Amino acid sequence: MNLTVAPTDDIATCQDLRRIVFIEEQGVSAADERDGKDGEALHVIAHLDGEPIGTARVLPFGTTAKIGRVCVLPDARGSGAGVALIEACHEMARMSGATRAILGAQLSALGFYERLGYRAYGEVFDDAGIDHRMMELGL
Repeated sequence: MNLTVAPTDDIATCQDLRRIVFIEEQGVSAADERDGKDGEALHVIAHLDGEPIGTARVLPFGTTAKIGRVCVLPDARGSGAGVALIEACHEMARMSGATRAILGAQLSALGFYERLGYRAYGEVFDDAGIDHRMMELGL
């Protein structure tokens, strides 16, 4: 298996991956998934043996960067793509001047982010019908 993760300007492919995971698999509405912020975000894409399998984006806000829209296709989960995507997001965030990363994690993914060093804060909140919690990591 050859896993690669790199910055991308191919937002259409990123949106296709997100459609499969968030809209088709998780039942998020298209209106909630397409929030209009893709144009201001930095995007990364993961390929496994040349095929796109995951994506994430970074929204820089001064010294804080918000990571979001992290997804990996069901058949590619366990490949290491999720960790590689988050690490690429951290690098992009640092390059934009951020010293802190934040994200809204689905409750089912808290353990994944905790293993990467994130700490949960605040109350559980609903985002597109899915319970989330904010998490942060110093960069």
